[in-house]
Amino acid sequence: MPVRESVCEDLGFEKLLEEDGFFAHLLGRSPSGAGRELLYGPDLPVVLLTGGPGMGKGRLLRVVRDRFAPKVPVILLDCGSPVYADRAGPEPGARSAATEALVEAARRLCMWQGTGGPFVFPRLFTGLAVIATGVANATPTTVATEIARYEELPQRRRFGGLATGEFWKGVFLGAGRNLLTTLSGQVLDPLAASVSTALLDAVFANLAPSLAPRGRAELARTYGAYPGAVGNPKNGLYDLAEDFQAGGEQRKLAESFLFRALREDLEAGYTGASAWLRRVGRPGLLLDHAESPLGEQLLSGVLTDRRGGQRDRVVIVGTARRADGGAFLYEGLSSQEVLPPAVFRPVGGVPPESSRSPDPDEGRAPLADGVLLLRMPLLTDDQMREETQRRHRRTEPEGSASRRRVDAAVARLSGGRPHTVIRLAAAAGAFRMPTDANDRDILDATLRRPGDGDAAAGRTVVDVLLRELILDQLPVKLPIEHHDQWLDLLIHLSVAHDEECADVLLRHHQAGRVHRLAAHEVSQLLTDTGWPSCERHFIGDFGLRQQLVHRLYGLRPDGAAWYADHHLLRDHYAVRTGDEGVPGGGAFRSVLAHRMNHHLVSGGVDDVVRHLAATLPGRPQEWCAELLEIAQAPYPGGADTRRKRATGEVTVDGPALRRTVDQLLHAVWLCEERTRPTGKETAGTLAQLLKDLSKMDFDGAGQLGRTATHWRELAENERPLLRCACTDRLGRRS
Repeated sequence: MPVRESVCEDLGFEKLLEEDGFFAHLLGRSPSGAGRELLYGPDLPVVLLTGGPGMGKGRLLRVVRDRFAPKVPVILLDCGSPVYADRAGPEPGARSAATEALVEAARRLCMWQGTGGPFVFPRLFTGLAVIATGVANATPTTVATEIARYEELPQRRRFGGLATGEFWKGVFLGAGRNLLTTLSGQVLDPLAASVSTALLDAVFANLAPSLAPRGRAELARTYGAYPGAVGNPKNGLYDLAEDFQAGGEQRKLAESFLFRALREDLEAGYTGASAWLRRVGRPGLLLDHAESPLGEQLLSGVLTDRRGGQRDRVVIVGTARRADGGAFLYEGLSSQEVLPPAVFRPVGGVPPESSRSPDPDEGRAPLADGVLLLRMPLLTDDQMREETQRRHRRTEPEGSASRRRVDAAVARLSGGRPHTVIRLAAAAGAFRMPTDANDRDILDATLRRPGDGDAAAGRTVVDVLLRELILDQLPVKLPIEHHDQWLDLLIHLSVAHDEECADVLLRHHQAGRVHRLAAHEVSQLLTDTGWPSCERHFIGDFGLRQQLVHRLYGLRPDGAAWYADHHLLRDHYAVRTGDEGVPGGGAFRSVLAHRMNHHLVSGGVDDVVRHLAATLPGRPQEWCAELLEIAQAPYPGGADTRRKRATGEVTVDGPALRRTVDQLLHAVWLCEERTRPTGKETAGTLAQLLKDLSKMDFDGAGQLGRTATHWRELAENERPLLRCACTDRLGRRS
């Protein structure tokens, strides 16, 4: 039986999870159970873990739950799961995905067996009981049956006690049965005032006479605060039911208030004469896939309440794909109109002291004002190397050329994205990479053998990554009619540079479809999903682009799909070669350079060399900039002859200027593609070729000497000759 390789669940999160780390102070308890000074006071921010696919947001939430839940009440909800909508389906008038998620949270906390024992939720139960009148075919039996779903929430069934908080003793015991008796014989219409009144009378009648004043005061504080209730809890509960039945924004208001009721129930578990003896730390609600509609709704509710002055000690930690936390936080305002949220970078940073701005008119502040953005950390070079070596076969010497190449390939193709590192490292465990291989070769490595307990076993790592990073994490706002083509479109867009370039490809590959996506829409969807942007590449994440490029080349035999896309773009820009530039500022200085870039990678190398040789004299600086733009391109599959052509080992006809330009183009292309090491040898070749050109007899040749020195320094240190956002990120680990 093969041994399943373990995954380091805390990989990259060690500092966040340690005994004195961020989450220990946020929850007030360390994983071992020791008390910790609380981070933030009553004005507790909502923490959003920001980062795109593969950054480990969900993994971190699971580890936080597993490490801390034995010591403090911490639960995890998956807001992207369809289970809540499925549970609400049978009774859409009395349930919703939001109420089912709240009930799930309350039920789990009712089972809490740590210090202080289980929690109870009489306030939440009250609201749920009132909206239960919305059941279909309402009869006394169906209403009472619906209410009975929640009977465990306001009491301790397993532990023999009654509800926490003395005035709640006996309030809701047998509530469903009492309501059944009260409502029997009535004709139920969920919206009828008489039925709502009867239901509310039944709820309040369950208060023990001696405790009624205190119980009524508590209900008045909670449901008397419902919009329009003017302090009367019966009015608030009646309006809550009406709003829930109305649907739309009114239903969302009711659902958000039920979330407040849940948090107030949790808060009640920490207050009172003896609560400090029973409870420790803070309770935590972790929301995975909080970028989903349900997640955003829950986050909006708590942020709106806290902006309005409501305070509770419930730690809310959600996920956000977008770097800014999500557009809903800014309520239609542009980033220039609001102060950015507080940001915490775990690597080398400390949490900011306060998240909310000192604006006296906080009711007008955007929701982002109450948020702390925790930037999910990229793995460091050392962490990536250790993860790769941990999985590599011991038969491979640690300092071997193959191991060094594998380490470099994993670093470049992942960019430090934890999930990609884990998958690539697992595939590399049985992969031997030739010294001169392209990094993309590792993408064809096969993950563990079938039977090892992983659904991905036996598949190539590129197939697995594209499934997990793209298909399993579709943009939330991607219309359903585009779900079937999303990955296919991105594969073709991997060769695009800017929106004009992307629109050419989109028009071609969506021909015949009724519903089409434009480049600016795709760009926004990528941003919303958390993928970074780049001024020179439409797919702005280097590692993702390499996966898509690799898949594009393999779509059809001999790279036919690759060549077809580049020919399409080459021909488009050939028609526009008379234009002065790219309208609106594109990725290239000129339309001609853009055309030459696509011509270079689709078989037109000799044409590009002739063009460069003809346009060099008299404009060396402009020519160098154009050369970098043309040569910043992926290399097609198959044998790679660039190194030999750069060093002159491949015979090229023509005068010395043309032969030297040919060699220089291939040397620059090697440096700019970023999928293989260059190092001192290539850097030396690059500098020597520029020096050779500087000594030739043409106008401005001497200016190339300074460029030779600069480019050599960059190439020796594996830095891009032409900087852009995605290649800059290759060397950034934060």
